[in-house]
Amino acid sequence: MPKDQSFSETRLKVENLTCGSCVARAEAALAAQPGVVSATVNLATKRADVTSEGPLDMPALEQAMTHAGYPVHAETSAQITRLSVENLTCGSCVARAETALLRIPGVEKAHVNLATHSAEIESGGPLDLHAMQSHMAAAGYPVMPVAEAGDPDDDAASEIAALWRSFLLAGVLTLPVFILEMGSHLIPPFHHWVMANIGTFPSHFTQFVLTTLILAGPGRIFFRHGVPALMRGAPEMNSLVVLGTFAAWAFSTVVTFAPGLVPETSRFVYFEAAAVIVTLILLGRYLEVRARGQAGSAIRQLMGLRPETATHANGEPVAVAAVVPGDELRLFPGERVAVDGVVIDGESYIDEAMITGEPVPSAKAVGDTVTGGTLNTTGSLVYRATHVGADTVLAQIVRMVEDAQATRLPIQSLINKVTGVFVPIVLVIAITAAGAWFLFGPDPVKALVIGVSVLIIACPCAMGLATPVSIMAGTGRAAELGVLFRKGDALQSLGRVDLVAFDKTGTLTLGAPAVTRIAPVAGSEEVLLALAAAVEQNSEHPLGQAVVAEAKARELTLPEVSGFQSVTGVGVTARDGAAVIRIGTEAMMAEAGIDEELSGHGSETLIHVARDSDYLGAIALADPVKEDAAQTIATLKAQGKRVALLSGDARGPVDDVAQRLGIDESFARLSPEEKLARVETWQAEGLKVAFVGDGINDAPVLATADVGVALGSGTDVAMEAADVVLISGAPSGVATASEVSRRTMRNIVQNLVWAFGYNVALIPVAAGLLALFGGPFLSPILAAGAMAASSILVVMNALRLRRMEAA
Repeated sequence: MPKDQSFSETRLKVENLTCGSCVARAEAALAAQPGVVSATVNLATKRADVTSEGPLDMPALEQAMTHAGYPVHAETSAQITRLSVENLTCGSCVARAETALLRIPGVEKAHVNLATHSAEIESGGPLDLHAMQSHMAAAGYPVMPVAEAGDPDDDAASEIAALWRSFLLAGVLTLPVFILEMGSHLIPPFHHWVMANIGTFPSHFTQFVLTTLILAGPGRIFFRHGVPALMRGAPEMNSLVVLGTFAAWAFSTVVTFAPGLVPETSRFVYFEAAAVIVTLILLGRYLEVRARGQAGSAIRQLMGLRPETATHANGEPVAVAAVVPGDELRLFPGERVAVDGVVIDGESYIDEAMITGEPVPSAKAVGDTVTGGTLNTTGSLVYRATHVGADTVLAQIVRMVEDAQATRLPIQSLINKVTGVFVPIVLVIAITAAGAWFLFGPDPVKALVIGVSVLIIACPCAMGLATPVSIMAGTGRAAELGVLFRKGDALQSLGRVDLVAFDKTGTLTLGAPAVTRIAPVAGSEEVLLALAAAVEQNSEHPLGQAVVAEAKARELTLPEVSGFQSVTGVGVTARDGAAVIRIGTEAMMAEAGIDEELSGHGSETLIHVARDSDYLGAIALADPVKEDAAQTIATLKAQGKRVALLSGDARGPVDDVAQRLGIDESFARLSPEEKLARVETWQAEGLKVAFVGDGINDAPVLATADVGVALGSGTDVAMEAADVVLISGAPSGVATASEVSRRTMRNIVQNLVWAFGYNVALIPVAAGLLALFGGPFLSPILAAGAMAASSILVVMNALRLRRMEAA
């Protein structure tokens, strides 16, 4: 292209792309349009990048492409904004914060996460941050960019410390109130002692002073958030606590200072209820926040792997932030790799467990890659930096885990709708129940007890936390086991798939030939292998290189040969002294009049070795199956899933691998389009299908399957099209990912059953249902304890996911 010419780049969405031939036809149709210089269509992403001489005539282009059968429209790149959100205390807060965000001009989607106190906003373009902050502050949920929000760990630590201090102060002030009031009720001699030595008014006045200090001090947090929410007509959890505690305090204050306004039979104080409610809820919130922090520990552990400094190859220390691609760094035993790179000197073993989930250290030598954050165990290396900062594998893993933890499963949208109307419904129930007991009950003062109990027990915190804390714990543990969920739907659906289909080469097999058998006619295996390797070390053929690699692994001494020649398609020759060494196919042996005596088995490829006219034996090579492949297939079958093999390889090798691994359904010689059609056929039969692959040609199938699983050792295109990435490239990660999905969803269901069941069962009890049949009233203090316990139980149940082991 001429450098002085102006070109325009346009990205389009393309419809009706189903195979590689569609891509070719769509590209041809685009290239034929006036002004178009070049067009590249991507089947996996269903996008086209078009270079044109100036802006495109979009109406004409759209009309032409529709006529060609591949409708297009301009893609507006959605802008993602992540914000820190304050004042989130329950599920109803989430719904209201999302509603407020969606009212901002330009916001197309908004997702608020209660567990991380964050929001992810999708917009068509840049947003006015100041206007957004003003709008959200008015709505009661101030926001700020995540980059300005400070270190989340520091914020969490500050919140935990503040809650602990508030709880301790509230506890110290509550204890005398509780002893004075409840001690008098439970222990008659103590009641008589109080009346004789303190008196009714001094006792009530003391309780009034202490409870007022509690509400104005540690309990101020509830009023600071709850009262503005009430004023906005959007009550939430804090509002319920405010109404309950203030009602108990106000009634008790009237009884204390103006008892004549209350019937004599109802002159009881409930200061202890208000005080204990605040104390218990502060304790519950402290325990919840501390446990919630443990659920997100996976990201902190991953980020903690990054060293702050490195050592330059010349011995000078250098800050990791200052390292640029091309820098040469030295790695000593016991140090962590600073950035991604490639070894240029030395040998060592590196522990990559926190990146790949593999417990055995990997051998590293010149030419091997090293990953930032992994631990060097024995030797010293020099490596050249290739990726730094946000481009390192570790940074990408952290980013993917953060995205997965911030994701919303489809079930969460229903929960948010329920919690959004939950608090107003609770208020109606509380007013109705209290009013009914006041008008028709035998003791009007019980109306206060019932109203306060309903308000306090019905906190929707547990419902709001049920899903996000399980996602945080599950995806975090999955990352530690080498499994990254790139898309939230995969976490919900992978455990429920009916059939798992695998690609063969590079997925279940190593993807490169290796020596599997050495069969000498005379002499030892080592002599035959050394002679063959001596000749093949001059060859660039993959089979020859595999022979050389096997000889190196056995540390064999190779004889001297000369006169190397390659005969395309049949083999190689060389001279060992005066003798001619031939290594190749049966055709080479036949042409030389040599009778080969061995044949291959299954998917093996034999290379025959002869000296002059003497047949020396054969070396068998094959693409070996990965060590954990057979166990993976067995585990998936034990989980109740069908397993199939889809490959473009010949029928013999495919059947051989399927038989060795115990796969009942295998399909050979499939083109990428035929793989796609096979998956679509299963889906048409009502099956949910997961596909596991690693190559560029697997990208369309990965994108079409209900869940696409890519190996981290595969191509970037495959990983981009997949929903789940297995960092280590080991097939066993599929079974682990399936188990993580199954157990996480089961954990979420357990949380939801508890959260909803708790409210369904106890709100009627708090409203006095049991008392109608002669049973007890629910004490506001017990209501507060039950409410705090519900959130803590949900979080603790989610934390069990951190103990998951690889399948």
